[in-house]
Amino acid sequence: MVDREKKIEEVQDQIEQGLKLVGSTAIEDKLQDEVGETIGFIKDAGVKVWVLTGDKVETAINIAFSCNLITNTYNQIIIDGSNIDKVDKEIQNAKLKVFLTLYYFTQ
Repeated sequence: MVDREKKIEEVQDQIEQGLKLVGSTAIEDKLQDEVGETIGFIKDAGVKVWVLTGDKVETAINIAFSCNLITNTYNQIIIDGSNIDKVDKEIQNAKLKVFLTLYYFTQ
């Protein structure tokens, strides 16, 4: 993004009108330089890329978008479970979803 810091300041100036600050915290992990471009080259070379993370689902998706792992054109299959039975059920549902998607597009 061009002029990112300037744009952030402009938005902050618009939002921070008449607010009373009680407390706040934020962490922004910055990606290393050229991560998105490198992942793009790998994908363009035909390498299949999967994401497996221990992060919260929303965090993982945001990072995947920001580093060019996924785009809005991708189908996302999220498997998130707290026990083996739930994970197994979600995997079976994901397999069915992939099968039905492939079947639909080949007809």
